[in-house]
Amino acid sequence: MASKKILILGANGRLAGSLVSSWSKNHEVTTLTRPELDVANLHSLQRLLEEKEFDILVNGTGLTNVDRCEFDREEARIVNALAPDVMAHVADARGARLIHFSTDYVFDGLKRNPYTEADRPAPLGWYGKTKLAGEDAVLKEGGCHMVVRVSWVFGRAKPSFVDALIERATRESVVEAISDKYSSPTFAEDVARWMEPFFEPSLPGGLYHACNAGSCSWQEYGAFALECACAAGLDLKTRRVHPMGLADMKQFIAPRPVFSILSSRKLAEAIGMEPRSWREALRDYIFQKYAPISSSN
Repeated sequence: MASKKILILGANGRLAGSLVSSWSKNHEVTTLTRPELDVANLHSLQRLLEEKEFDILVNGTGLTNVDRCEFDREEARIVNALAPDVMAHVADARGARLIHFSTDYVFDGLKRNPYTEADRPAPLGWYGKTKLAGEDAVLKEGGCHMVVRVSWVFGRAKPSFVDALIERATRESVVEAISDKYSSPTFAEDVARWMEPFFEPSLPGGLYHACNAGSCSWQEYGAFALECACAAGLDLKTRRVHPMGLADMKQFIAPRPVFSILSSRKLAEAIGMEPRSWREALRDYIFQKYAPISSSN
């Protein structure tokens, strides 16, 4: 594949940061983060993007705190819905492809089979509604652009749920996680590998789900993380994750879908690559991160 000029927005995030690390080996990658990048200022955003050169524009920005979105509704609307429209417009004007990342929260969680790209979204909260509006804006702008839904992302660029749980288990003998909410974990480094074929314009744009194979609850996710951490040599005070109900999370404000498992079949067919299981990906991630630490102690 020929080297591409890639501009990644929000490169200090968990997903975007991993894309930078993975793609910089073979492509010319530039990044924009705060304070230079203010996606809430649409006029400034447009001018900034028009000054940059890129073949691929990647939007890793977004207001992702689902509870905050319920209060800061206008900021969420601008950042999650209006800013992607500006990005798609600028990319379209120069014949570049926008890869815009979205979320499983565009679904209501009432279905009991994995959601496909053909399923009709029905977001429960303001976060999901604004992300859906952003999806629509990108897809309406041009046929080459992509909307890529991910969920429960983990990766080396920024700690996630599994890292926090492992850290707690090194200090505490009791750790808990929600046992009645289900989705599909996603390894950020795998997303980088899945997205790279789309740098070629011959692959169609559109809507894709991009998650590792399989599904789990937060409790199952955490329990396997602790199992892997033990195998990697970490000294944990517990290997058990106690169950909690979603209804017990009184601090939650926004409604959350309880079943938001995504099918990545369309992606696999497009790139000729089956996503590996989330368990295999998580094991690799934990050994890469924690085994060197345990061996040095």
